[in-house]
Amino acid sequence: DGMGDLLGVYAKLEYVKSLGCDGIWFSPLYPSPGVDCGYDISDYRAIDPSVGTMEDMETLIQEAKNRGISIILDLVPNHTSTEHKWFKESKKGKDNEYSDFYYWRDEPLADWTACFGGSAWEYCPERGQYYLHSYAIEQADLNWDNPRVREEMCAVVDFWVDLGVDGF
Repeated sequence: DGMGDLLGVYAKLEYVKSLGCDGIWFSPLYPSPGVDCGYDISDYRAIDPSVGTMEDMETLIQEAKNRGISIILDLVPNHTSTEHKWFKESKKGKDNEYSDFYYWRDEPLADWTACFGGSAWEYCPERGQYYLHSYAIEQADLNWDNPRVREEMCAVVDFWVDLGVDGF
């Protein structure tokens, strides 16, 4: 239908193979509010319904492998959507398990500018602090100094590798 969904790619696997391609690199396929073309990921372990289902993805991965075609996913570990579960929990306060998954400050740390313009620090009234966003306001930067963030992102990679994805 021209929308670029997973079943559409599946239907063209033989054609892709005939072109001599041995890999397909997908832009973000994860659920997203769509602020930044899918780079504002709200769930790293799911497929955006606009492109298909997890079952569609599993079929595509297996059928691509059967044809010697690798599947590569665009994975952005720098930030999440402010609609991601981690951020929603983090903004509730300083005393929960996701509190320091993001960079929070009482005052902006520096006069930094976000790539999309404006300050890289956004005030969150629920928490009474500012969070860092290097891109859109809706893309809160993850705190990679937190070992739990690293563990969670490694688990995300493992999830997709276990599903059969070949690279990121």
